[in-house]
Amino acid sequence: MFFGLFAKSARVKPAEVQDMLANRTRFTLLDVRSREEHVGGHIPGSTLLPLDKLPSGAARAIPDKAGIIVVYCHSGARSAQAVRILTQLGYTDVRNLGGLMHWPFQIVRG
Repeated sequence: MFFGLFAKSARVKPAEVQDMLANRTRFTLLDVRSREEHVGGHIPGSTLLPLDKLPSGAARAIPDKAGIIVVYCHSGARSAQAVRILTQLGYTDVRNLGGLMHWPFQIVRG
């Protein structure tokens, strides 16, 4: 597969994602942590798809392979893995926010 050669993958800063949310930019904000972690606190508007479910669940959760996807986890390790997986699956604009622990803006619980 040559998808990885043409895919855009970049690190994105919290302020950039906050601007995307405020400007209602069309993108998927993907939380790849566990359900328990997500309930404990997540970025408003994010979609939960735990890393272990990503290979089998990505097509259903994110049908547009050319759309912008911003991935986050707790510290950044799982989000980096998710970027690799999504790129291998043919997604072409995957961005790594890193960890929620560095998110200085609002989070919601529940």
